[in-house]
Amino acid sequence: MSMYGRDPWGGPLEINTADSATDDDRSRNLNELDRAALSRPLDETQQSWLLGPGEQKKKRYVDLGCIIVSRKIFIWTVGTILAAAFIAGIVTVIVKNVPRHHKHPPPPDNYTIALHKALMFFNAQKSGKLPRHNNVSWRGNSCLNDGKSDKSSAVLKDLVGGYYDAGDAIKFHFPKAFAMTMLSWSVIEYSAKYEAAGELNHVKDIIKWGTDYFLKTFNSTSDTISQLVSQVGSGDTSGGTGDPNDHSCWTRPEDIDYPRPVTVCSTCSDLAAEMAAALASASIVFKDNKVYSKKLVHGAETLWKFARNQRGSYTAGGVEAATFYNSSMYWDEFVWGGAWLYYATGNQSYLYLASHPTLAKHAGAFWGGPDYGVLSWDNKLTGAQVLLTRLRLFLSPGYPYEQTLKTYHNQTSIIMCSYLPYFTSFNRTRGGLIQLNHGRPQPLQYVANAAFLAALFSDYLDAADTPGWYCGPNFYSTDVLRKFAESQIDYILGKNPRKMSYLVGFGNHYPKHVHHRGASIPKNKIKYNCKGGYKWRDSKKPNPNTVIGAMVAGPDKHDGFHDVRTNYNYTEPTIAGNAGLVAALVALSGDRTTTKIDKNTIFSAVPPMFPTPPPPPAPWKP
Repeated sequence: MSMYGRDPWGGPLEINTADSATDDDRSRNLNELDRAALSRPLDETQQSWLLGPGEQKKKRYVDLGCIIVSRKIFIWTVGTILAAAFIAGIVTVIVKNVPRHHKHPPPPDNYTIALHKALMFFNAQKSGKLPRHNNVSWRGNSCLNDGKSDKSSAVLKDLVGGYYDAGDAIKFHFPKAFAMTMLSWSVIEYSAKYEAAGELNHVKDIIKWGTDYFLKTFNSTSDTISQLVSQVGSGDTSGGTGDPNDHSCWTRPEDIDYPRPVTVCSTCSDLAAEMAAALASASIVFKDNKVYSKKLVHGAETLWKFARNQRGSYTAGGVEAATFYNSSMYWDEFVWGGAWLYYATGNQSYLYLASHPTLAKHAGAFWGGPDYGVLSWDNKLTGAQVLLTRLRLFLSPGYPYEQTLKTYHNQTSIIMCSYLPYFTSFNRTRGGLIQLNHGRPQPLQYVANAAFLAALFSDYLDAADTPGWYCGPNFYSTDVLRKFAESQIDYILGKNPRKMSYLVGFGNHYPKHVHHRGASIPKNKIKYNCKGGYKWRDSKKPNPNTVIGAMVAGPDKHDGFHDVRTNYNYTEPTIAGNAGLVAALVALSGDRTTTKIDKNTIFSAVPPMFPTPPPPPAPWKP
């Protein structure tokens, strides 16, 4: 008998009553099925169906506070970390105990070593109350009454400070201003090299010591002035009066007790324009000190107005300075000062003047002469032409400046050709020293300036991606110019027939009888009067004090040199000469491939160049 019911899933459900069994039979059958099922291995899922919660396989865990992890994973992790630390420790011990060859930085080159020493000379030349860390043990405060006791018409009564010019204690402002301009120029171009040598702050302190003093020599807060101090101290020995002064006496600056007159000029375009160049160039050096830089620019512009409005030479009229630092003209200072004021202010009126054909003609840019191409404290035309060639190479201002700037560029190229040994513009000694002053005494200051210009111009060409320049039909690479500069500085540093270093303190063989009052008299708490120091001047013994970094005047045209204290043509140093040497040394120092000139700093105040188009042609007329 079959009975049909409805399957809840939708299909028929058949129940066979004939095959139904009793409850006991059904239970026995189920037990047999259970034993058969248990005879097969069960997987974990099946076990979980059959076993109760208390019968499941237990796992072990580690409670770390923030997380709970399996103990097995925890042990493996900790073991891995400990094993890694052990291996790292073994490696560290091995590395530390294995002998190694330490790679030391390369030693400084000779130019860098010489640079350190050459800068020290300026510390030895400081006048006034010295800074605490002047690092020249035999120097002290001196001439603290400069300007205060002057009976002339000078309005300014505080002229303490500045630098002594050479081996005496006179402060000649014309060569001193040139020295400060040269130092500033070198910092603007090669600040990275100064910093690499550890001398950037030092050279900036040297410049500021000079510019701070210059601001005392005129009414720097005014927009217009009528006079300017040109000199402090006196060196005139021609009068025969016997009055003590800075040349008739041989005494330490610290012991000076005689009157020091102040010389004032009212028509001194050359001096005023050179001092304007010094302040303007320094304002670029100190551009990050906005207050001081602005103060320097204002002083430079005041001096420039004075130079342009009250024309004349500072050595006209038979003044004393004409005997020592006579100025040949002031037109070159107008080009030089105008260029620096343009770079300092961006005012194109200065560039217009510096590049005016008439002014260039007066300065001698279109004619030669025996001293053409020689940069010195007197004639700055060559330096000005290089400085303005820089403008043409990197900014190319175009009309209306292009014509004269192109002339300056061409003349600079010709001057660089004249420095090379393939040409006969200048003779050379047998030892290879170029005779820029044609055999006259004290040659090294001119040589150092030329070496700086040659190295600098070669760097300009490299920065402009120009491999060289033409001398007539012949092309010369920039390396030729650099080799010229190196050969001349190497001569100064001892690569000469006498094997004499003309930089005091550099090498083992250098002048020991330098013409220098402070270095020749011992600091022994004894004050020697005006004539009392002559026994030290005339002594055959070496100077008791070494004036480190002084570049002496140099050899004669036969490479001869006499280390004699009384002959200043051989053994006297000057700050103008040392400034050129410092500039040349920093230009040649370091690695040329990695440290190049600073192309942009000098243009910080210069507005973007948009060349003015030339005027239209005149209307056509039949």
